[in-house]
Amino acid sequence: MHLPVVLREARDTLVPDMDGPHGPLPPMLLVLTVLTGLVDAFSYLLLGHVFVANMTGNVVFMGFALAGAPTFSLLASVVALVSFAAGALAGGLTVHGARAHRGRQLQRALLVETGFVAAAMIVATVSGEPYTGGGRFTLIVLLGLGLGAQNACVRALAVPDLTTTVLTRTLTGTVADSRLAKGSGSRAGRRVLSAAAMLAGAFLGALALLNGHPTLPLVLAVILLAAMSAVTVPLARSDAAWTGPLSQA
Repeated sequence: MHLPVVLREARDTLVPDMDGPHGPLPPMLLVLTVLTGLVDAFSYLLLGHVFVANMTGNVVFMGFALAGAPTFSLLASVVALVSFAAGALAGGLTVHGARAHRGRQLQRALLVETGFVAAAMIVATVSGEPYTGGGRFTLIVLLGLGLGAQNACVRALAVPDLTTTVLTRTLTGTVADSRLAKGSGSRAGRRVLSAAAMLAGAFLGALALLNGHPTLPLVLAVILLAAMSAVTVPLARSDAAWTGPLSQA
């Protein structure tokens, strides 16, 4: 792994070639990765050890709860899983309704996600901390729906190494595909940026919560989503090559 190569890969992710196969999508998906860290910090730290974006974690938590481990709720993990699946269904319908135009796919999915996350922000503000009972489960449902829609869209966009939620394969690829492992090249620049974006979002979310600002992660998430939705307005009208199906991009 040569440092100049890593830096070039990182630069190309942050400032992509607009005539390339993915156009402006890589930096936008990095922003969504930051958002995932923010929202999962809120859900894990304030909603009782449950994730709304990382479903692998929830399956593990279900095992902990079934074994009787304290502080883990089987019901909360199940609700998060079901809500995420419903959000993925909504996101899939939204994406497929965009007729394979990747700019419109992103725009419409972001609008759906913004609605759910904004609703969660309002519920969190009105109900106030601590989040218990119906308020807690309402937040889990709304955030699970929003992040499920995000994941459905990201899957359709299919930008390598930028899943916005799952880092295990990304980190594995960084090492397993590296020159040190006699691989063809690890795309470490992009992959490290993806991990750093998740870390940054989780750090900012936890920092806000630990300093007594329980709704701030959701406020920041809504701001990011609103800004990205605005950016996608011209993208949804573009006829650039990257907007077509990936096989044609």
